[in-house]
Amino acid sequence: MSAILSLKGLNKVFGRGRSAVHAVKDVSLDVAQGECLAIVGESGSGKTTLANMILGVIPASSGSIELNGVALPHKRTLEHRRAIQLVQQNPLSSLNPKRSVGASVRLGLDVYEIGDRADREGKVEAVLSDVGLDPELRKRSPAALSGGQRQRVAIARALACDSRLIVLDEPTSALDVLVQARVLRLLDTLRREKGLTYLFITHDLSVVRNIADRVAVFNAGSLVEFADTETLFNSPQQDYTRQLISAVPVLSAEELNFRSALQSREHKE
Repeated sequence: MSAILSLKGLNKVFGRGRSAVHAVKDVSLDVAQGECLAIVGESGSGKTTLANMILGVIPASSGSIELNGVALPHKRTLEHRRAIQLVQQNPLSSLNPKRSVGASVRLGLDVYEIGDRADREGKVEAVLSDVGLDPELRKRSPAALSGGQRQRVAIARALACDSRLIVLDEPTSALDVLVQARVLRLLDTLRREKGLTYLFITHDLSVVRNIADRVAVFNAGSLVEFADTETLFNSPQQDYTRQLISAVPVLSAEELNFRSALQSREHKE
């Protein structure tokens, strides 16, 4: 499967001299078309900085980011920005409270001048339906919706621009467990039906296990382990990865046995 996104020798340094902070260190990886790649690590691991470089929010200090084999410039054009969409962590803060749901979803269509007014309204209704919402909700304000509905609106806004690469930054961490599960199922269905590619930024490995095809583990700005999800959970190679996995909340006897075996293996080594 071909790569939709390639990172080559990517670095990000904030500051200079002794006060310099090397937030991302020489990262190279490919994201395959149609996959969900999870970027995991603790706070300060560099995963959000990496996402911001991919989105063009901040420039890389060195290295390159390629989209479909073409290097992206530091200053992105509207087409570049349209090609990679973002779903943020907190749907309430990411949606303008002064805009209706419909206006929020239509924003990208307006900015990128996609279609005429009627086309845009039709697209808004279509993507709201795609995420399981009644198109009539487009007339409401974000504050009138539940947390799960707001996150579905944020997903619809990302879908509206017909991007095939979506960066999801902790998209379920602000939701309760039941709503989180529904949103994850929705994301998985949309990916398979529409051929989307996800870069899923999270610290929650229990979420990763349910949605990701592969996992990239970051620690202190470095990529320390990269494997398919089943391999990473069943046979992690790095102590840091084992620590992350062993910290996953246990919900069943099977999970408890798995964590105990992992901790025993770590002590023996």
